[in-house]
Amino acid sequence: MAVLTLESARAAGLRKDEVYRMARSGELERIGRGVYIRPGELNPTVASLAGATAVKPAATMCLTSALVYHGLSDEIPLATDIALPRGTRFPAGFEHVTWHAFATATFEIGRTAVSEPPELSVYSAERTIVDAFRVAHLEGIDQANEALRRWVRAPGSSPAGLLRTAGHFPRTVAAIRQSLQVLL
Repeated sequence: MAVLTLESARAAGLRKDEVYRMARSGELERIGRGVYIRPGELNPTVASLAGATAVKPAATMCLTSALVYHGLSDEIPLATDIALPRGTRFPAGFEHVTWHAFATATFEIGRTAVSEPPELSVYSAERTIVDAFRVAHLEGIDQANEALRRWVRAPGSSPAGLLRTAGHFPRTVAAIRQSLQVLL
């Protein structure tokens, strides 16, 4: 088991003090309150997501972290961007996570499984580009345009599919259509 919570440790017959001893000795690494991973068992790019998913199964990699995951950005985020449905309480103690609350009505749009264990989710490249345009007022439009430029050049990209995804977020359609016209 790559991710261990105090609850799963108890179910496996470990006491809390044994888990703490394993963390002190380096056998486990604490990544959140009551959440541990075995060093070297998980790809570091998804370790925080795996820990968050152990506590909140809906946890989904988003925004800059998802852009990097899909190869649409070269940024090195200081923390993993993880979304939960709006109204969900964010888990405590995750130092390397930036939490985001996404509307429950659109939370599942573009949410896909990552091919790594445990069951992890990331937003699709199309959804992530749409989200980059949605938060351009906070992150800047350059990040969104660069991600779109890289995505358009990738084989298999479908501008019509991107616009279908953007249709669920009406405020983004005009900006994405305008950027696509410049790029195409």
